[in-house]
Amino acid sequence: LDNAVNPIYSESLRPTPGASVNPLQVWLAVFANVWVFGMVAMSLWALISILPVRRQVRESVPEGDVWLCDRIQSPFLFGLFRPRIYLPSDLPETTRAHVIAHERAHLRRRDHLWKPLGFALLTINWFNPALWLAYILLCRDIELACDERVIRSFSAEEKKAYSAALLR
Repeated sequence: LDNAVNPIYSESLRPTPGASVNPLQVWLAVFANVWVFGMVAMSLWALISILPVRRQVRESVPEGDVWLCDRIQSPFLFGLFRPRIYLPSDLPETTRAHVIAHERAHLRRRDHLWKPLGFALLTINWFNPALWLAYILLCRDIELACDERVIRSFSAEEKKAYSAALLR
């Protein structure tokens, strides 16, 4: 079976390598490269967006377990392994306690770990619109859960003051 009857026919009928490539294999390779490019682009975007924040908080001054900074506009929790609460230095004292309570709720709920995990999943599946929606809803739910945790024991007047502090 390994020998051809006529060697002339066997040479002329032999397929050339690459001439009979399955189109599905070509498209699969193209889509795989696009997927990897998207993951790399999202990862680079995340790293590049962190750098200005790191530069801004470099000049912050500790005040207890809270860091005050002149170069930031709104309070936030920053850091993956050693998270810190950063506040604008011009934040009024009347709103500071409520804002710190909100940021500490983020810390207790370990939101500094959950949000990057959600972004990592989004980076891997960046092409999935359902995951984009899930990430947006995760970010919104993180904030609402912190607010709910903080105001759980507040009176009606304290809830109003807390809401006004967050709006400012």
